[in-house]
Amino acid sequence: MARLLAVLLAACAAILALAAPLLAGDPDMLQDICVADYKSLQGPLRVNGYPCKRPENVTVDDFFFGGLAKAADVYGGGNPMGSVVTVADVEKVPGLNTLGVSMARVDYAPWGGVNPPHAHPRATEIIFVVDGALEVGFITTANRLITRVVPKGGVFVFPRGLVHYERSVGPAPAVAISAFDSQLPGTQPAAAAMFGAVPTDVLARALQTDAGVVERIKTKFPPK
Repeated sequence: MARLLAVLLAACAAILALAAPLLAGDPDMLQDICVADYKSLQGPLRVNGYPCKRPENVTVDDFFFGGLAKAADVYGGGNPMGSVVTVADVEKVPGLNTLGVSMARVDYAPWGGVNPPHAHPRATEIIFVVDGALEVGFITTANRLITRVVPKGGVFVFPRGLVHYERSVGPAPAVAISAFDSQLPGTQPAAAAMFGAVPTDVLARALQTDAGVVERIKTKFPPK
């Protein structure tokens, strides 16, 4: 009996080890296409994707998005970061539903336009610098900063779920294209997550400062 139990435990461990990589990304599709049917959603509940359109209602426009061709206004609306992200995910391109990929364009003002520290909980990101130069970096769970300057034509990878940032370091505007292994990577800005949601007393103790300092910072990040 003890030997049988040991074999079963070993088998379960092996199955879990094999399953872990499969659970890390978006689920594989079971059909040629599953174009997102936005109109079929009557409420906010969604199970890992959108329902599929009926095949006869699918059009070529479901697979096209021209939004990455146009440069964004990095100064518009008093933008304090000097950067704008334009996404091409399943919420913009219905044909991406169940395909497990998406893209984004980021425009940066010269000399310091920054895409502030953030994380993508559902995707690894690979970034290609189209114009300009970017200082990029990510922080490991050991709090080590991995950073370098990426020139025009260079590529850099941000591992899934780790906090990372990009900053323009040249005299010309910078442009980067990012690709993700998820149809909806999710973006969690570090500052907004902390100061827009975490209670003041918790932050004051964590940051080893007083509540007044935390409250002043919180006015810049109103809760949603």
